[in-house]
Amino acid sequence: MRILHTMLRVGNLQRSIDFYTRVMGMQLLRTTDRPEQKYSLAFVGYGDESHGAVIELTYNYGVETYDMGGAFGHIAIAVDNAADTCNAVRAAGATVTREAGPVKGGSTVIAFVQDPDGYKIELIESKH
Repeated sequence: MRILHTMLRVGNLQRSIDFYTRVMGMQLLRTTDRPEQKYSLAFVGYGDESHGAVIELTYNYGVETYDMGGAFGHIAIAVDNAADTCNAVRAAGATVTREAGPVKGGSTVIAFVQDPDGYKIELIESKH
């Protein structure tokens, strides 16, 4: 068994595709439009989904915002340098919600950014 994807409901599909591809450096892997069921999907990731987990962005026609609730935490992404990634995210016009620094009680360097719908993305600096 392996994790295939995580689904996020988004209020504007093109805006989310732009964030995950342009800001986070993912590739748009495939899209599906289901007008009869009133939704569209876009799958984004860092490589072919047959080898790794991806994100499924789901746009339900006519729904622009969602209640974030308190159960979902974040998506984690490994990066070479969390501070440099924060700078690139900020330069692309996106939001950094926690600057790069050690995790509380540890030494791993992390940071947090936020996608256009408010989902948190943890950047975890790879140890070389």
